[in-house]
Parts: sequence; C-alpha cells; structure tokens
Amino acid sequence: MPGISRLRLGDLDREIESILSLGLRSVLLFGLPAKKDATGSTGCGDDNIVSQAAARIKKLTDRLVVMTDVCLCEYTDHGHCGIVREGSIDNDETLEALAKMSIAHARAGADFVAPSGMMDGMVSAIRRGLDDAALSDVGIMSYAVKYASSFYGPFREAADSKPAFGDRRSYQMDPGNVREALAEAQLDIDEGADLIMVKPALPYLDVVHRVREAFPQMPLAAYQVSGEYSMIKAAAANGWLSERDAVLESLTSIKRAGADLIITYFAKDAAGWLRG
Repeated sequence: MPGISRLRLGDLDREIESILSLGLRSVLLFGLPAKKDATGSTGCGDDNIVSQAAARIKKLTDRLVVMTDVCLCEYTDHGHCGIVREGSIDNDETLEALAKMSIAHARAGADFVAPSGMMDGMVSAIRRGLDDAALSDVGIMSYAVKYASSFYGPFREAADSKPAFGDRRSYQMDPGNVREALAEAQLDIDEGADLIMVKPALPYLDVVHRVREAFPQMPLAAYQVSGEYSMIKAAAANGWLSERDAVLESLTSIKRAGADLIITYFAKDAAGWLRG
C-alpha cells in the first residue's frame, strides 16, 4: 500500500499533528502486537497496543474522535476473527474477548469501539460490557454489513492477519446477498449500535444505498478498503488515470450512495486536495 505505513507509538505525535493540520476530525486505530497467540490475548489486556495509542492521542488533543477496531484477527496466530475450538469459531467465547477488548479501549480514551468480526451478538455483548463497566457514554460503530471480499488482501498482508487455514466465509457475508445486509444491519441496530457500516464501499454502493434507504435515521459509514486504495494507486503509478481525480470521484460516489462517514486510506490526501 504505497504511502501507508505502520506506525510505532513514538511516531504517533507527529502523525496526529499532521492529521489535525489537515482538518480531519476522527481516526480509526488498528493494532499489530509484538506477539500473537491462539486466543488473541495480547489484544484484550489493558496495555494492548491500541489502548496505548488511544491514551496517547487523548493526551495530545481533545480535537479528534478516536475510534478503535475491535477484532481478534490482528492478534491471533491463526488469523481468524474469533477463537477457534476444534476447527470452528467459538462465537460465545469470542464475544467475551471482544467485550474485554472494548472495555480496555474505552478506559484508555476511545470515543467509539468498532467491532468488525461479524460475530453473532457482538454488539449486545459489547454494549452490556461497556454499561457494566460504567462506560455507557462510549459509542459502538458496528461493521454490520461486512462482505467476504477479495479487496481486503493488502491490509491482511500489512497486518499479517491472513487466515492460516480455511477462510472467513462462515462469518462474513456472501457478496451476492443484499437482503442479508438489511437483516444484519437491523440486528445490530436492535442490539444497540450507534453507527453502522458497510464494507467494502465501491463494489457495494448499491448496498450502501439500500441500507441508507432502509434506515434513514441511522448514521451510516462506508469503508473504502485496502484493495480499493491499492487499485487506484497502481493505476495512477502506471499513468492510466489521474490519482486526484479518481480518488475524489470515488469518494463522491460513496457519499452520493448515502454514507454519512467515509473511512479511507486516502483521507489525508483528500483533505489536502479539498482544502486547496
């Protein structure tokens, strides 16, 4: 992913200064631990890398909304989004881990936690955990509609989170199914999500639009994922299109489809272009 780097905690101050100078108002944090294990335990402790980053940002500024990705895939040695028992995801045990991770992030200063593993009941488990920990003011941005997509490849390489066996189709959605998207979004809203997301964005603009129409009062995000980013970068590097024009056109299409919030690796570039 040209132009995108993994950052150490020591690099965070300079990066946050750059983000603020461009007028951006929120960040979504992902973590890459020094060690991984079968249960993703390094992501659930109070000193996990995302909690450390969230706390550092909050000490630096009160001008950014800090969102944190809540999933085990970055912390498990097998790369799956849940705890595996006898070759299958143990959904209930995974929910306990996601709640612990969310509480750790929230205590460190996260304004929103963002569960992305598509586990059944993840929003209700996290909401209950946060409320029981007296953290009811922390919001939940749910990856409610997350498809089993080929466009995640560059991120999985960067985060070393490619599944060691099988795939994620048992818990991520079938690309051919839009009715399931509406059902999954409704479930997460009913469980207490404050904001819902469709992922990826560009190959699923029709889904973004359908979700927008079905839930007009619900804040909606769309995630322009690593594969979408890398395709535009590769085409621009070969001189096949104008990067600036293609990026702004793609972001406009996501907004036009109905997204209130766009998560994109082009955020800093786009902000600079729009500011002139």
